[in-house]
Formats: sequence, C-alpha cells, structure tokens
Amino acid sequence: MATTRRRTVLAAALATPFAAFGALGVQRVVAAPAATVAKSAAGDVVGKITVGYQGWFAAIGDQAPVNCWWHWSPDAQKAPSASNNGIKAWPETGEYENTYRTGFAALGNGKPAELFSSYDQQTVDVHFAWMQENGCDTAALQRFDPTGGEGPTRDGMTAKVRTAAEATGRKFYVMYDVTGWKEMATQLPADWTGTMKAYTSSSAYATQNGKPVVCIWGFGFNDENHAFSAAECLKVITWLQDQGCYVIGGVPTYWREGKNDSRAGFLDVYHAFDMLSPWMVGRIGDAAGSDWFAEKVNAPDQADCDAHGIDYQPCVLPGDVSERQRAHGDFMWRQFYNLVGVGAAGLYISMFDEYNEGNQIAKTTESSATTPPGFLALDEDGTACSSDYYLRLTNDGGRMLKGEIALTAKRPTSPMVGADPEGGDDATRNVGLKAAANGRFVTASASGLVASAAAKGTAETFGLIDLGAGNVALRSRGTGDYVCAEDAGASALTADRAAVGGWEIFALVKNGDGTVSLRSGANGKYVCAEDSGNAGLVANRDAIGPWESFTLI
Repeated sequence: MATTRRRTVLAAALATPFAAFGALGVQRVVAAPAATVAKSAAGDVVGKITVGYQGWFAAIGDQAPVNCWWHWSPDAQKAPSASNNGIKAWPETGEYENTYRTGFAALGNGKPAELFSSYDQQTVDVHFAWMQENGCDTAALQRFDPTGGEGPTRDGMTAKVRTAAEATGRKFYVMYDVTGWKEMATQLPADWTGTMKAYTSSSAYATQNGKPVVCIWGFGFNDENHAFSAAECLKVITWLQDQGCYVIGGVPTYWREGKNDSRAGFLDVYHAFDMLSPWMVGRIGDAAGSDWFAEKVNAPDQADCDAHGIDYQPCVLPGDVSERQRAHGDFMWRQFYNLVGVGAAGLYISMFDEYNEGNQIAKTTESSATTPPGFLALDEDGTACSSDYYLRLTNDGGRMLKGEIALTAKRPTSPMVGADPEGGDDATRNVGLKAAANGRFVTASASGLVASAAAKGTAETFGLIDLGAGNVALRSRGTGDYVCAEDAGASALTADRAAVGGWEIFALVKNGDGTVSLRSGANGKYVCAEDSGNAGLVANRDAIGPWESFTLI
C-alpha cells in the first residue's frame, strides 16, 4: 500500500529554536490582513477554508474493493486491536449507520469498540454535513497512485465524495499525493485525462480563476519517496496548466530556502505553481512554535509569493491528540491568528479525518467513557471538549479569514460550546436532549418541557450556553427564551425567561455512560423526566438514574 506522508522532515528542521520568538507571545507585531492583496480574487480556494480529506478507511465486510481494514491497522487483513493499531485518536461514531467490530477492548462505558468505513456513502455524507455545518468550504480529496490494487477503491471514493459535496453545497478537488509513485510523470497525466477530469463537470468541483483546481503534493521533498527530477516535475505542472487547470503545490516546509526537507534546485518548480501550500505536520506542536514560524517562515513565504504572483495557502494543524499538543484549542487558534495576520490567501486544514496521525478535526471521542484503553480523548489535559470542538474552531477561523470577525488572538470558541449564533458574548452550541427514560427528545414551550418528540426540530433544539465553572443555561430555539426551574425548582421546567438568573442556571454533569444530567442551581436537585418521560421535566431528584439522564444530540 502507498506510503503516507508521515513526518518526513529532517532532524535539522525539527531543531528550530521555537522558544526564542514564542516568549513574545501574542504581543508580537503581525501584518494586518489588508496589507497583502491576494493574487487571485476569492474563489473556491482563495479566501476559503480547505480541508484535507483522506477518505481512506475501510473494513472487511463494507463492500470496498480493497476488502481489508484499510488504514485502521498495519496488518490490514486482521481487525485493528491493541497489538495491531494504526491510529492515534478514536473517532466519535454515534452518527454512523454502519460500524464494524474491532479487536480492541470495550469502551469505557462497556460498549463494543467499533469503527466506521469511509466506503459507506452514509459516512461520507455525514462528513460533508459536518463540513457544511462548520464552514469548511472545500475538501481536497487525497489520491495516491491509482494504478495498483487500491485504485478501484480510490475511484469509488471519488464518486462518493462528489455525491456528498453536491448534496451539501461543498466543493472538492483532486489532490494527487505522489509519495512513492514511481511512474508519476506519465501515469498522473493519464489518470487525469482518463478518469479524474470527468469530475470537473460536477457543480461541486472546485474552480479558481475560472479553472478546475488540481493539487500535487510531494514535489521537491528531500527523501527517497519523492525522487523526481525538477525537470519532470515542471513538465507535469505545465501540462496540467495547459489543460486549463489551476495547480496547487503541496510543497516542503522550507521550499523557499531549498534545504532541510526541500531538495536544492527546485525553486523554479515551486514558482511554477498557481498556489503554494507548504507542509507543516510534525514541524510545530505548540503556540510558541507557531509564533516562530509566523515571523521566520510564513511572513517571508508570503512575501515571496507576492513577488511572484502566487497565492499562498499555509497549513493549520489542530495538533496530535496522542502527543497532547492541542491545549484545548489554543494551539490551533494561534495558527489561525498568525496566518490570517500574515495575509494568507486561503488556509489548508491538515487534516479532516487523519485519525492515523491524530491531527483530525472530525468528531473525536470526548472522554474515556467512549474510548478503548490506551487512547487519549479530547479531555486529555483536563478540559472537557465536545466531540465537534475542532470543527467549530475551524468555523471561527474561517470567519476570521473572511473578515466576518475581527483578527483576534483571543480564541472565541469555547471547548464545550461554540460562538452564539445570535450574537453577544454568550458561548453556545445547539443541542437536542434525548431522554434516557423513553428515548424521545425534549420539546420546549412556554408552558413546560416534556420528552415527547420522536425527532429533533426547532422546538426540540436548545442553545447550550457555557456560563463557566461547569454551569450552563439552556435557551429554547422554539420560544427564544431560557429554561427556568420555576418556583425555585418546586414547579415544572418552562422555557419562558428572557434573562439568566439563579433559576435558569444548571450544572452540566457528565455521566460515565456518555449521557449527561442537569442539576438545578435553584435547589441543587437533578432534572427528571417524570413518569418515564410521560410527565413534564422537573428538578426534584437527589440522585441520578435513567429518568435523570439525557443524551446531547
């Protein structure tokens, strides 16, 4: 199977003295976004958030032609397990219709450890729905050497991505990863002409400057898996441009200097691209590293691209969960702040679904309750994070790139919630409350709350507002008012208060089985779905049982 782009940086590149500049923190001076004018007008990559989409997970029994545990385990003919593990982070799997039993021990809540397959259309649909909900404009579909045994599966994934992108209004483009592709110089043009070019007829295929977008990742890397000459690389770029394509280069970190991870003598190749997107995975792991790169690498990169009429699309990393890099979002936000400040034309998120390297933004398990032994969850540093937190963080980073919010070093996204869509300083995310008592959603009205709905609609949606110290308020999207424990909790809950006071505050308690409970600030008692959910919600219980448990949807 194709070798993936695993941290090919040389030791010299990793020895960069980050701390010297990082000590300056966010007090450093960066250029305002308007100081650099993009070389192209806004399109599907300029002025947009692009996410790298691997789409390369499969399981035996999922009907994928590859017929193995593709990328989940080193020995792909055997189920992934603690001794046959190819991933660093465990995905949140609650929204997938199909999951596949692994050899890992049970999750913390006792449920079996199961994983998804990218080859299921519903999986891709879910992923693109997450992109749509969280401001991910464009997906760069990774395509490795398609001439071997993986080719039919990769072809099938392209068709599935097209379907999902068209349904959600997202854009996508083909990103050729040439790692280990020995006959790339002749086979890549043939693959584009014979197979991939047909996808440009889709309304969802990304264009820039009126041209279909194609990316090549891997030219100029200084290792044996990218041993192409500068001449043959330049020939492929020129050929694609002659076909009318806008060509992006996924290039080495130190492309401009021609050292460390970059081969010497490739500057003309890099300057031939329409957009440059230097690789960053493995180069930084904290905010100080981002600060150093912003001054020493990103700003000079931007200046060079400006001088040569090239669009600049640097990478943003959420961080490796297993190496505790994420700092509950502070690491990723510092990169958004630095790179928007430098004046980047667009941003590339590395990556959407890269559970192998642990730097995915796709939904990830929140705690040990939904994780097998041996994996860290998003709360690894003691800060609870919702499974969609890094999607929400990406959404706010995209808003800052597009000028919808001001350039700010202060992360606006709370780990358990997102920015309030109704404005103000409240931090919230929209949720439904599914009662464990009867499996139904809580419906809100001014007269009361009751677990009676089979599906979540507006009346069953609440803004979960973070008040700090583990406390929340619930704002009904149906009534527009806050949920209240009436009469200091003596009466049933209602959704009829215009402001938050003592009766509208609840402690959010996370239970070991993945559910949550609400303890009223009015009387210190837990909210209960009375009579197995047949009666209204009321805060009158001293302990947590099934009637006092809810799933956040």
